[in-house]
Order: sequence, then C-alpha cells, then structure tokens
Amino acid sequence: MAVYQVITTPDQVLRVKAKAVGKINDGVFRVLDNMKDTLYAENGVGLAAPQIGISKRLVVIDTGDNYMELINPEIIEAQGEQVGNEGCLSVPGTVGLVKRADKVTVRALNRLGEEQILEGSGLLARAFQHEIDHLDGILFIDKAIETHHEPI
Repeated sequence: MAVYQVITTPDQVLRVKAKAVGKINDGVFRVLDNMKDTLYAENGVGLAAPQIGISKRLVVIDTGDNYMELINPEIIEAQGEQVGNEGCLSVPGTVGLVKRADKVTVRALNRLGEEQILEGSGLLARAFQHEIDHLDGILFIDKAIETHHEPI
C-alpha cells in the first residue's frame, strides 16, 4: 500500500465538489486502501479523497472505535447540536470551534457496493459531517465560530 501526500490549503482541489463513484472496482479499492494507510500515518480521524487530490466521493474514518469506508456518503438525518474544536490534516496548525449536529444518520455504499445506514453521535457525528463537507468543497474553517493557530 501507499501513503499519499495530504493536500493543504489554499489548493483549489479542496474547494471542488467531488464526483460520485459510478463503479466500484480495483481502482476504488486501491484508493480506499491507500487512504486508510494515509489516515493512520497522519494520525487522523477521517480523510476524504479530495484531501489527497482525488475528486471522488470517498471517505475513511476511524474514531478509535472502528474503521469505516464510505462510498458516495450523504447525511439523511441530523439532530441536536454540539459545539467543539476541530482540526484538519488539510489545514495544519489551525483549530476551530465548530457547531455541528450531535447525531447524524448517513447513507453510503461499502466496498461491496451494498447500501449501509450508519448512525453516529458525538465525535463520530462530527467526523461524518466534517468529511462529507470535504466532498462538497467545504472546510471546517468556513463554519468555524472562531479559529486559533497551534504549533505544528
């Protein structure tokens, strides 16, 4: 497997709406596998394909509970509210206070092409929203109530 270089701001690929994955094939498997390697190499919680320069609707997430892959994810329900700090591999050194839904339901395909319905609250809900925003060209700094810089 391979570790990709994470694209950082102000690269415009991060601002483009990613295209849906039409056919799940070996190329998609390879990208997902390499995204997983990159996520762990960077000690991240989530990674979206645009962050590695691939404008496809692919996300990998691991909040510490379990690893998941999402193909063409979409939020189908959101409830409640939470406000918390977020960072991003594509915006190194910046942390922002962001308001998100506290509980979300996501519909996505798995690598077998099967539809899955996933629910998350707390950190997982935040990760779902953060990564799906990436697929729409939105960064957490666009939604941040306030930001501050931390040493890298």
